[in-house]
Amino acid sequence: MKFGIDRLLEDASLRAPLAGKRIALVAHPASVTRDLTHSLDALMACGDIRVTAAFGPQHGMRGDKQDNMVESRDYTDPVLGVPVFSLYGDQRRPTGQAMSTFDVVLIDLQDLGCRIYTFITTLLYVIEACAKDGKEVWVLDRPNPAGRPIEGLTLRAGWESFVGAGPMPMRHGMTLGELGHWFIDHYKLDVKYRVIAMEGYRPDDAPGYGWPIGERTWVNPSPNAPNLWMARAYAGTVMVEGATLSEGRGTTRPLELFGAADINARDVMAEMERFAPHWLGGCKLREIWFEPTFHKWEGQLCHGVQIHCEDPAYYDHEAFKPWRVQALAFKAIRRLYPDYELWREFSYEYVFDKLAIDVINGSPLLREWVDDANTAPGDLDAITVPDEQAWAAERAKYLLY
Repeated sequence: MKFGIDRLLEDASLRAPLAGKRIALVAHPASVTRDLTHSLDALMACGDIRVTAAFGPQHGMRGDKQDNMVESRDYTDPVLGVPVFSLYGDQRRPTGQAMSTFDVVLIDLQDLGCRIYTFITTLLYVIEACAKDGKEVWVLDRPNPAGRPIEGLTLRAGWESFVGAGPMPMRHGMTLGELGHWFIDHYKLDVKYRVIAMEGYRPDDAPGYGWPIGERTWVNPSPNAPNLWMARAYAGTVMVEGATLSEGRGTTRPLELFGAADINARDVMAEMERFAPHWLGGCKLREIWFEPTFHKWEGQLCHGVQIHCEDPAYYDHEAFKPWRVQALAFKAIRRLYPDYELWREFSYEYVFDKLAIDVINGSPLLREWVDDANTAPGDLDAITVPDEQAWAAERAKYLLY
């Protein structure tokens, strides 16, 4: 499999339209070539590409920022000498001086295939800015490691945020290049847009379902995205960021697990199995104990559950429903501990007047289902399945692979 950056560097005809133009790059730590050279270094070394600026999204160009709402600042790369503008600081959109530094922006970001992951919002914001200023946008496409499955509620109108770029389900099943085409149509943007597509991307093929296991090295696109298994579970476990439970930050397996010091995980697993066993297919749940070294429940022994989705002996790509698995875990906790303070109240990704769990889901519908003692699994499916089916139909014309 060849990623967009590798094709661009290997094929002079693909680079030809960039001749004489000032080029900017949007990248992060996982923006690397086949031989693990960072894309910024590789493009700077390419004799016929003139790189004049770079942009870093959330967590920074080099991935130095650990947590959410830890901002990066503009700086000049000490080795390459180009300005690096932050898209996660005082501004989350490229503006003013930054927009004057380039004619074409190349976007080379490894995504995780989840609406909540802010790199797709950065993609939208860059496209919107370029449409306004008459700049070109090229996406150097990369795999969606979560693959093609769709899952979750569609973001409702009025719930747009930095973790909700548009009305799509939590698990959108598209690549960044494909999403760019959808954003342009959905928001009616007039912009020159091009995707340098991958070669050999087969999102329906085992064992990686689009991620080239054994061919490409996994590099963390953000500090708490350590492996493919996290990417598969993330559309569910990211919701724990809006809960008082730990999502495993401060451990070596963040966003593959959840737990707390004041729950009995064995009881939670049993209740999950009783309430909606049909939502637990395609993965394996395992009781664990862990002690976060920082973040929620720091220094306290937590009882929890790890979601395993790596072993082909029990992983089923189509059956695995991470969003429902995590929703079921919340429901089990609510049923076992009706008065448990489950929902975390804090400012989440620059939204200060709404509960984080609602911002994450793009509406209060998931939380309301969890908190209502009278709801059943079918009640959540009744509002979610139509969203998933509608998205499958809508996205079809934008799929490039």
